[in-house]
Amino acid sequence: MVSKDKFLDTARRVIRIEADALGLLAVGIGDPFADAVQMILDAPGRIIICGMGKSGHVARKIAATFASTGTPAHFVHPAEASHGDLGMMTKGDVALILSNSGETPELADVIAHTRRFGIPMIGVASKAKSTLLTQSDVAIVLPNAEEACGTGVVPTTSTTMTLALGDAMAVALMEHRAFTPANFRDFHPGGKLGARLSKVGDLMHYGDALPIATTTTSMGDVLLEISQKGFGVVGVADTAGHLQGIITDGDLRRHMDGLLDLTADDVQTKDPTTVRAGALAEEALRIMNTHKITCLFVTTDDKKVEGLIHIHDCLRAGLG
Repeated sequence: MVSKDKFLDTARRVIRIEADALGLLAVGIGDPFADAVQMILDAPGRIIICGMGKSGHVARKIAATFASTGTPAHFVHPAEASHGDLGMMTKGDVALILSNSGETPELADVIAHTRRFGIPMIGVASKAKSTLLTQSDVAIVLPNAEEACGTGVVPTTSTTMTLALGDAMAVALMEHRAFTPANFRDFHPGGKLGARLSKVGDLMHYGDALPIATTTTSMGDVLLEISQKGFGVVGVADTAGHLQGIITDGDLRRHMDGLLDLTADDVQTKDPTTVRAGALAEEALRIMNTHKITCLFVTTDDKKVEGLIHIHDCLRAGLG
């Protein structure tokens, strides 16, 4: 039985080799990278990313990262491209072609198509004089670094560098476009990350669902509003819809004696804590937890009521 130390030694060696290669990539990055980013920014169309084998898997990931960060992109398989999918690549697009050797046969038709129709092409490979890079409008040469497998035949270090290069492009494009977490949420509404980036306005109740009374509303009618709307609270607003206060179960208990002879103005708690529709739902949840309350009215800067968010809305969205 092989000892655990042997496995750990291998893991550390592989990680060190790939980390050293990334260091070389960072030091060697230069004008071609900047030119590639500018070419993508100038393109009125999409970014078409191609690669075969392991480079293809990396290309799919880079395309997904681009697309989710505001740069329309998709992956085209080189073999499928030769059987009709070249039609997915048109003028206005930019092609980003990945190949460690730069001589991948399956890429020949893709390269020829970009040259024939004047589609700008960015090539990424490890050999400066390869067919891919000599044909590219922008050529990015990967550093000369050993593959971590020890035999030089398994794509390991090279794919790690290519993946990091794609991430660097995506982040450079994000920063130039001032892409925000809210923008990211527009492309990534699902999952835990999507939940964390949900805005209050995405989850709030509004319109006829809102429990609202005026300052002169009788407490009998307030009780009906609380029962019918089901949030355990009523907002008290003026005739222009600006929130003046709220009435909760606690307010009802404090005014039990002669409650039905009172109006909403007599019972309300004034100047309640509110939240903006543009705030992250995570912030609303934090406020509710801090104040030990179960819902918040959503208002504009001048306190006009826009909606209501309940803690259950946050939990259903995957927060908490």
